This record gives sequence, structure tokens and C-alpha cells, in this order.
Amino acid sequence: MKILFVGDVVGKVGRRVLKQLLPRVISELGPDFVVVNVENAAGGFGLTAEVWQELASLPVDVFTSGNHIWDKKETASLLDHEPRLLRPANYPEGNPGRGLCVLSSRKNGVPVAVLNLQGLTFMTPMESPFRTADRLLATLGPEVKVIIVDMHAEATSEKQAMGWYLDGRVSLVVGTHTHVPTADERILPQKTAFLTDVGMTGPYESIIGFKPKEVLERFLYATPRALEPATQGGALSGVLVEVNPETGHAESIARVFRREKES
Repeated sequence: MKILFVGDVVGKVGRRVLKQLLPRVISELGPDFVVVNVENAAGGFGLTAEVWQELASLPVDVFTSGNHIWDKKETASLLDHEPRLLRPANYPEGNPGRGLCVLSSRKNGVPVAVLNLQGLTFMTPMESPFRTADRLLATLGPEVKVIIVDMHAEATSEKQAMGWYLDGRVSLVVGTHTHVPTADERILPQKTAFLTDVGMTGPYESIIGFKPKEVLERFLYATPRALEPATQGGALSGVLVEVNPETGHAESIARVFRREKES
């Protein structure tokens, strides 16, 4: 069974690239299940109802997110009413939405669990993602063998720690949030596929998806600047994992990177 995970969609360019390139990548690679992180899809920050409608029509099974999913007020209603849209599971109880879902592959009927977690290092203090993973994985039935974890975090060490912590218990741990694809894809000893950061789907002529001017001024002057999504260098970044559906063990992992043809 093939799993395609696509990295953080950033702004208008990211949405355009996803709409243009995802069908081609699916046709080329033939995944049975597709997950996309969309926390930056609306202007680089959060998700609106209009953008959700645009994304929900794409051939995607589950949408994950992260800390920026809260940036638009209207997202709360989406999180409560869209079972395919996840937010990190370790946010405090009482917040809208959910961080875990189980859906059957539309191609082969295999149940797939997707768990969305958020790291603690350099991020908002909350429940441990490690303990949250323990608690929620224990709720899954024995028929759920294929499990995907989106570890949305700043620190590479925390993402790698989650990979090792869940090795042998899930099929894939993939890092999101920092928008820079890493080159350390591997199968861990107990057959969990791992990649520290899947990168972003958006404008790569940028600083993590945003126009350089304002980002540089933040570093130079140490005062706030409004960031604006960049417009050039569109590309899709993701990872393809082959999983044995009977055991949930990963058998291969490969990065996926496709550039948009500039007109």
C-alpha cells in the first residue's frame, strides 16, 4: 500500500501548485491514501472557509495542520464539522476539532489512522505529544495497522525523538512546520518510516514561503513586520511510503519534489 504525504501548503502559490501538480503526482506514483498539511493555506496563515472549499475538492483523504490553524476565527467551525480536517491532538481539552481520524482507503478499503501532534520546543506549552500519542494509539482497534503521524514541530531533535519513540508502533512519522525539506528519509529498526521535515508546497524563491524583505527586516531591526507570501518558485514537496497493510510496517520511503513550470 502506498501513502503520499504532502508538506505544508503555503498561500495562493501553494494552493495553485497543489491543484496543478497533485493529480499528476497521483497519476505517476499511484498512492492509495493521500495526506496534506494545510495550516498555512490562506495567505500563509491559517485556513478560511473559502480556501477549505477549494482544497476539499482535491483528491486528498486527510488534511493535517499545526499551530497556525488557529489564525483565522472561522476555522473553529471547520474543525468541528469537517472530520477530514485535523488539528494537533495535544491541544487542551475544550478546543474545537480533533487530532486523530481513521478512514478507509478509497482505493483498497484498508483502514488508515492519521494522528496530528505538535511539539513543545520553542512552541506553546501544552500536553506532551509523546504521552498524547500513547493515549490515542491505545484507542485504535487491532484492525488498524496503517498509522500516519504528522509531527508538527520546530526542533529537528524533537521530531526525530518522536520517530524513535513510535518506531514499530506506527507506519510513518513525518515532520512538518519548518518548511525546509530534509534529506534523512529512512526506515527505522522496527519498520517505521521517518523523515524529519517534508518541506512545503509553495514558493521556494522565499524565506520559508514569504517575501525576503520583511523577514530580513525582522532579523536586522528586531521589530515586527507583516509577512507576505512569496510568488515565485512554486514546487510541491512530499514523501511516498510503501506499507505492508497486514502488518503496518514500512517497506520503502522516498522524497517527492516537483517544480511548477514557470510561464
